[in-house]
Amino acid sequence: MLTIGTLSKKTGTKVQTIRYYEQIGLMPEPGRTEGGQRRYDNAQLDRLSFIRHSRQLGFSLDAIRELLDLSDHPNRPCHEADAIARRQLKQVEQRMARLEALRTELKRMVHECSGGRTADCKVLEVLRDHSECLTEHDEIGA
Repeated sequence: MLTIGTLSKKTGTKVQTIRYYEQIGLMPEPGRTEGGQRRYDNAQLDRLSFIRHSRQLGFSLDAIRELLDLSDHPNRPCHEADAIARRQLKQVEQRMARLEALRTELKRMVHECSGGRTADCKVLEVLRDHSECLTEHDEIGA
């Protein structure tokens, strides 16, 4: 049996995050000692590792909840898990495209800056007037 501190260290998850996952039902309530300390078994360690890795891959908590449900029912077909992963991949690809547009625009702004006075600064000019931008990047940072 593991303490919450040991579970935290083994998974790289903060103690407060583990408690949060328990509150929202991603992690089951752990057993407790007579003194009220939480105790976790290997199944809970595996579950938290699954959650942590899913978060690192950018899955939302709702998607993780769906994936955990699928994982808890090993006889179900995996096409649902595949669909969730494909949806996440699509979102990542969309973000990457928007970030690439941002990168292109920022590189252009920096390249066109002459290093003179701020009154003639291309960076400040583009920031003041969105029509000066050459790429579409409206959704980033909104």
